Amino acid sequence: MDLPVDEWKSYVLQKWSLLPKSIQVTISTAETLNDLFLHSSALLQPEDEVFLKRLSGGYVVGKDPDASLFYREKGNKKFQAKDYMGAAVLYSKGVSHSGPNSTDIALCYANRSAALFHLGQYETCLKDIVRAQTHGYPERLQPKLLLRKAECLVTLGRPQEASQTIIDLESSFAAKPTLSASQFQILQRTLCRVKVKVQEKENLPEIFPEALTKTFEGVDLREENEQIPGASSSVALHIDPLKGRFLVATKDILPGELLVKEDAFVSVLNPGEVPLRPHSLESKWDIQVTSGDLHCHRCLRHTLAPVPCEGCSYAKYCSQECMQQAWDRYHSVECSVGALLLTLGVFCHVALRSTLLARFEDVGKVIKKLCGEMSNQGICLPESKNPAQILKYDQGGEGEKTDKAVETPIPGCDTNGKYERNYNAIFHLLPHTENHSPEYKFLCAVSVSALCRQLEAAGLQAFTTDLKPTKLKTAETPVLCAELNVWGVAMLRHMLQLQCNAQAITTIQQTGSKESLIADTRRVRLATALFPVVSLLNHSCSPNTSVSFIGTIATVRASQLIRSGQEILHCYGPHESRMGVAERRQKLRSQYFFDCDCPPCEREKQRPSVGPGREAFRCHRCRALLQGDDVLSCSGPACTESVGRDLLVSRLQDLQQQVGAAQKHLRNGRLGDWEKSATHLQKSLQVVEVHHGPSSVEMGHELFKLAQVFFSGCAIPEALNTIQKAEKILLVHYGPWNDEIRELEKMKSCLLDLLPIPVGPKEYSGMS
Repeated sequence: MDLPVDEWKSYVLQKWSLLPKSIQVTISTAETLNDLFLHSSALLQPEDEVFLKRLSGGYVVGKDPDASLFYREKGNKKFQAKDYMGAAVLYSKGVSHSGPNSTDIALCYANRSAALFHLGQYETCLKDIVRAQTHGYPERLQPKLLLRKAECLVTLGRPQEASQTIIDLESSFAAKPTLSASQFQILQRTLCRVKVKVQEKENLPEIFPEALTKTFEGVDLREENEQIPGASSSVALHIDPLKGRFLVATKDILPGELLVKEDAFVSVLNPGEVPLRPHSLESKWDIQVTSGDLHCHRCLRHTLAPVPCEGCSYAKYCSQECMQQAWDRYHSVECSVGALLLTLGVFCHVALRSTLLARFEDVGKVIKKLCGEMSNQGICLPESKNPAQILKYDQGGEGEKTDKAVETPIPGCDTNGKYERNYNAIFHLLPHTENHSPEYKFLCAVSVSALCRQLEAAGLQAFTTDLKPTKLKTAETPVLCAELNVWGVAMLRHMLQLQCNAQAITTIQQTGSKESLIADTRRVRLATALFPVVSLLNHSCSPNTSVSFIGTIATVRASQLIRSGQEILHCYGPHESRMGVAERRQKLRSQYFFDCDCPPCEREKQRPSVGPGREAFRCHRCRALLQGDDVLSCSGPACTESVGRDLLVSRLQDLQQQVGAAQKHLRNGRLGDWEKSATHLQKSLQVVEVHHGPSSVEMGHELFKLAQVFFSGCAIPEALNTIQKAEKILLVHYGPWNDEIRELEKMKSCLLDLLPIPVGPKEYSGMS
């Protein structure tokens, strides 16, 4: 997924193993990325490109009318079975494989509008009706499309528009009767029904659908940092020879306070498990649903009605506006090499897109920086940094700097010490070239080189300074220009940066059956992105922040009280509540190239180890680790608690069985089982609290599930109490725009309506 497909990795690594030792040494000891890129690129042979082309040919990314028909027919079967959601997704696949202004795409849009109508997505349904008409929907089928349009308008409270649609429909009937007698009768009955609805609506004041609440209202920073755009004024940027750049609190920060709100500089949607084209003609096209089918490839918004790129079947967008922005900024180059990008992996794709976005800044300055990096006497970013390079801020006033003289700017900052969220900040993320293995660097360099050659062969002027939409040239192919070599080195730099600096954008995905008492969910990776400000956060296995996402925007909130002067810390993945210290340190060392010495790691290293195959237990009084064999004694300095190991093991096994039973009831439960499910879930909460803590996000998710169970059983006091607890925790970690918090608000509103209204004494005065 991140790296190239296994076949290409194996091929390149075998190529590396067959290289003469002298060449391996030359590449391994290359002093600059330019040397690494040029040496590796020179080894890419035509037969290597042929092999890569054969691999990428297995991905279906082009338009194909046969595929459009296949998906439309599959969607029709789902529609007939009243699986409107499944039908909409398959119709969307048909839309993506259809060429513009064709009957195929018009039919798919029209059919999708029918599925959306049944799903209650009336606004989106209207948009699909317009799209079907724009692309040439057959005139003989127009009546049922116009009827659907009129019904949508009536439902949305727009009777005047619905009346005009009916007039147009009746005029169409009179001018060109294209229906059989039976079809005409059916449509006439439907038309009469719609007319009645219109008349009812016309007697009422016109209702407009309530506008969606502003997407990020309540998610704004209280006061933005003048030196770090996207960060709160409560933090400052420092640098250290060992820790590198990091953020520090300039005042006490309360739990839940928003510290960073940042849109990604670059993001690439995770394609999921996109299968290669199968050899069997019976299963030529895949009906598997991936994130790429349900989310905009630019803003990552969830959509059931994506608009496809006109040149390929892979890229899909939530709107025409998103499609145009993507085309202008990067997709005009990516479109013709989509299959190759799927083959080379997300990291290579992010690297290409980063350099394409760099063109929209001061291109001359960017190229000068890249050329300087390529030179042996250039301005290579030092891997070790000057500890004296620290930004200083005024403790009062409007956040202006009192010390404007910054002797040597922190990498990524301008000469005034301002850290901008631009390509300069991305460029200065460390590639850790000296830490990556020679094989990994060779794989990245050869992959980037192959991509550059494909761009050259396609005649794409990918890296030009005029920034006009690029087009596929039919004239003779130009040779690989020196400027493309410069951008190739930039792509290699970004690909090496990503292992340590890429941020996984995640989302909550619904799982389980609709009949279940609770909505079972799991967190999945939606995209890979680079965030200049979020990348400044250092790791802790017990962080003091929580990171969440709304589309391509990352929000970082304090998850606990952070005192002035404390560092702002983020967890890179290995958390103390999910992994043991040895496993955490190994993962951090292999992926991020450092030995973690955060307080939890230091504490656990000093504790006595537990024998292999034996459970570790904590004291229920002071939470210190229990030591011993058959009889466990507390290791706390002032605690004398002791307990038998067999007793604790027995209790643990019993609790694990109860948690398993709870999960089974929650998956298969019906309304009558809610009490039993609630009992089991309350016991599982004890396990979650022990492992993750009473204020952890995991605790918030479990309380959300318990609230759903109480709500299903109409246990009003219990549900309201649990909702309050869940909201308190989730608000700290996510803020008010989390889907679970909004669901809790809906449940609370519904339950409050069900509460009996207290009746005062005066209201009974007339009764005997």
